[in-house]
Amino acid sequence: MYVESSSRSYQARDGSTRTYRTHLLRRSFREGGKVRKETLANLSALPDRAVAALKASLSGSVLVDAGDVFEIERSLPHGHVAAAHVMAARLGLKNLLGPDCPGRDLAYGLIIARAVAPASKLATTRWWADTTLGADLGISDGATDEVYAAMDWLLARQDAIEKKLAARHLEAGGLALFDLSSARLEGHSCPLGAFGHSRDGKKSREQIEFGMVTSRAGIPVAVRVFAGNTSDSVAFGEIIPVVRDKFGLGEIILVGDRGSVTQVRIRELKKLPGAGWITALRGPPGHGAGPRRRAAADVAVRLAESRRDH
Repeated sequence: MYVESSSRSYQARDGSTRTYRTHLLRRSFREGGKVRKETLANLSALPDRAVAALKASLSGSVLVDAGDVFEIERSLPHGHVAAAHVMAARLGLKNLLGPDCPGRDLAYGLIIARAVAPASKLATTRWWADTTLGADLGISDGATDEVYAAMDWLLARQDAIEKKLAARHLEAGGLALFDLSSARLEGHSCPLGAFGHSRDGKKSREQIEFGMVTSRAGIPVAVRVFAGNTSDSVAFGEIIPVVRDKFGLGEIILVGDRGSVTQVRIRELKKLPGAGWITALRGPPGHGAGPRRRAAADVAVRLAESRRDH
């Protein structure tokens, strides 16, 4: 038996050329001293690789499953880090971090790891070697000391990174949102660690606080870390010169709740030309903080739109 393949081409009415391939399973035999041929099956509907495999088998080749010939010695996960890598490339994250250098590669790897598999620095260095990310970035052998040095390099680049983000996501006369949160500490050697208002309910642990400035769409632009006992109003006061002076925005509206925008901060804002603020008002009894904050956000959006129109 053998597979006989043939093809024919013709020109259609629209001028295109079409080609048809025919694969027939045939056998040859002798009858009365003459060689005759018989078609056993029409294989034209089979995919090309199946026809090729049948041809090879009929010609005497031994076909085996790839799993029987090859042995997998090592397999590195790739899909999750590749997805994060592609998205980071679309956002231009590497160029945002700084010039090409080993510190940037390590910092970039830390960011990808934080998004995909957050863990301690030591665990992250081991995780790099267990994915394709370490090999792609050349950081598979990164030591813990090198990782901390890369974090120091990234800290020195913070102002430049935040200015680029502000230029991309903030605009004069637009909204800059600010809020404060906290994270508990397991150790006792952090100089910023202190007991304060615990937002995650761990009152027995020291904590640090961090304030984040975002665009109207909630895109992070800047972050500051404070001692664990810093009040909302103090943090809000420290972020004002960051938004106004470092980002060079002469007109901006800052939005915060009543704990952030206090009378003291309002007096400071009044001294700054072009600086506006929106805060929540005390509602009647029985109205919780959630509705007040949502109402303040709605007012902020309407005010920003009206100022832009005029």
